[in-house]
Amino acid sequence: MDSADFWVASGHALCERDARGHLLPSPGLWRAFLARPELMPPPEACAAERLLHAELLEDPTRPVPAAELARLADGDARENWEHFLGFRDRVAAHPTLEAAWIALFRDGVAGVPPLFLQMLTHLVARAAMEGEADAFTLRAAEMLFRPQRAAIHQGATLLADEEVVEARAAEGDLGTLGRLLAEAGAPPASVELDVLGEENAAGYRARSDAHDLALDIAQGRPGQQGLARALERLLAHLLALPVSVTPVPTVEDPRWSWHAGLDAEATAIANALWRGEAVEQARLARILWLARLEIHDPARVITRVRGRPVYLVLAMDAAGRVRVKPQNLVLGLPLEETP
Repeated sequence: MDSADFWVASGHALCERDARGHLLPSPGLWRAFLARPELMPPPEACAAERLLHAELLEDPTRPVPAAELARLADGDARENWEHFLGFRDRVAAHPTLEAAWIALFRDGVAGVPPLFLQMLTHLVARAAMEGEADAFTLRAAEMLFRPQRAAIHQGATLLADEEVVEARAAEGDLGTLGRLLAEAGAPPASVELDVLGEENAAGYRARSDAHDLALDIAQGRPGQQGLARALERLLAHLLALPVSVTPVPTVEDPRWSWHAGLDAEATAIANALWRGEAVEQARLARILWLARLEIHDPARVITRVRGRPVYLVLAMDAAGRVRVKPQNLVLGLPLEETP
């Protein structure tokens, strides 16, 4: 087994952990946020902005009054700092990054830059996968914080990192998988990517931050089970909720009581099917993965769904993009309110 670290770029090493393994925000983590190009003062920045950035690097958690932001000469810079500081303060109001992540999505993320949410989700997913040895599970978990591009060909359901696909296409790298992804809606160039398999799984961790391995989640492939395992681990970590997730080829359940779409397209399709509406075959073909989720502790489930499974659905949109929203799963289960 490869014992190397993985997803080092998440910044998880900058965080302390509590007894449950949940992440505690640290000054070092906030300095990593402040080092992002979006927050680095450009050469033309005013003295007040440069001073603010320098002082926050020294003390990343210090309060910044509105009057101090008002001294920034550039309106866009003021808005950027307001967004960051608002995000920082909302996160700091909770004991762990996991608690902050749940609260942000539960209370609403309006005004929070998507980049910051992605960075926070990356950290939370990394903590949830701590100790996981299976490369297919780890690669599937990348979907929680990295948009994917899908291609279906000759029995394979391939997912590749969208940013990597676009970068390779721009460079003109050629390859069979790239042509499939291009036909599925990627830029009009082909891209050479390796598909994660038993022969290269041992090297996953060493290249995990490159996000350059495609994953096959078709029925019977290790990636199909890897995604199930990743979702089990996420729920166990965030909600202390033991569940079993079992991939299924179809949903044939006359007592279908609850479902969770893992993305916007899946949610829309599943909602229509649950209501008994006719869904065109071409749209049904966008469904990439189905699973049956069973919650081990019935007492945590609302009465009307107790003893019934929750069906999970993953789909691509019309352009072949896959945008997993892990908050749909974490906040969309039929659970009793916790005291």
